[in-house]
Amino acid sequence: MSKTMEGLYSLLYLTLVFTILFTLHTQIAHKLLVGHHPLHLKKSPHLPLRFNSDGTFKILQVADMHYGTGMLTRCRDVLASEFDYCSDLNTTRFLKRIIQSEKPDFIAFTGDNIFGPSTHDAAESLLRAFGPAMDSGLPWAAVLGNHDQESTMTREELMSFISLMDYSVSQTNQPVDDLSSAAEGDVTKNIDGFGNYNLRVYGAPGSHLANRSVLNLFFLDSGDREVVQGIRTYGWIKESQLRWLRSVSKGYQGQRQDNNHLEEASVCAIPPAMVFFHIPIPEIQQLYNQQIVGKFQQRVSCSSMNSGVLQTIISMGVVKAVFVGHDHTNDFCGNLEGIWFCYGGGFGYHGYGKAGWPRRARIILAELEKGEKSWMGVERISTWKRLDDEKLSKLDEQVLWQSHPSFKMT
Repeated sequence: MSKTMEGLYSLLYLTLVFTILFTLHTQIAHKLLVGHHPLHLKKSPHLPLRFNSDGTFKILQVADMHYGTGMLTRCRDVLASEFDYCSDLNTTRFLKRIIQSEKPDFIAFTGDNIFGPSTHDAAESLLRAFGPAMDSGLPWAAVLGNHDQESTMTREELMSFISLMDYSVSQTNQPVDDLSSAAEGDVTKNIDGFGNYNLRVYGAPGSHLANRSVLNLFFLDSGDREVVQGIRTYGWIKESQLRWLRSVSKGYQGQRQDNNHLEEASVCAIPPAMVFFHIPIPEIQQLYNQQIVGKFQQRVSCSSMNSGVLQTIISMGVVKAVFVGHDHTNDFCGNLEGIWFCYGGGFGYHGYGKAGWPRRARIILAELEKGEKSWMGVERISTWKRLDDEKLSKLDEQVLWQSHPSFKMT
């Protein structure tokens, strides 16, 4: 074979190789990415989280979306007369409607965001479930429930993926340098679960507290399923997580800051807090025979283990309300030793519900106290629910906590 022919064959071979590589790059490689979406930089919300100039900060709690794959995932427990066809897309529409109507400042997803057994691609389901939140451009955060990990991703992978989604401020676990305290030992090194973190909400722009946290939002991983003495039960919040909570709280209590620039009537106080997790604690069962606001329609599906969450929260002295999910047809708020515990109520149409009982969401409103010259600390926390009916009906509005009239944050 002549050198000319060898050179021609070599050129043809190289051309074929480059053609194959180009095809892989342009037609196939992007499909190998998680979720079949082109790689892009995460879009981040305006941070830090802060109150509005009118002294308000509104949170939308979304509990138990139970998202599957979209149009092909059918609804559960709905009347045939309600919908011609019902699927996950009804959940998507509800989320879009409630965001447009209530105009929240922040969205808190409290677990069972996807229903693992109904999807073969957890990442794709997460992208669809959280799609309206990402499209809104609002900051949002999530914790896991007991069903999220029942597909193609572990709990650690799920929280890592969620933390990288557009406008998410979720964290796999709290980074050590984000802790507000000089922690005793490595409280984050061996912490149980994934999704234990604290988000600080700063004061209104232009106020004395514009550069300081006036409200804390704690998120905890309540686990999924465990076996205790041969008996299967739901997960629970572990001692390592409670130790982390106590450490952060102790750090706030130990802070010494210069208050000379604040109003003369101010007194030193640490910010109030709210806590979000999925599986309710055992003590919520006690509310069955007590005065509540809302409906107690099903047994409390808690763990058989009581790890002392209520006692820890009480000892912190700053938690005013706790928000949970898991039991879809419970939507009540009840008071346990001075702390309100509220269910979100079932949000998603693929999760079980009660036929004729509309899906619902919870709204939480924190309001600042108006000082003589500027907005001060949090004065009131209230809540209500919105139903996925024709009018997005408002239900059970109540005040959860109100500071003493002389209270002022410094």
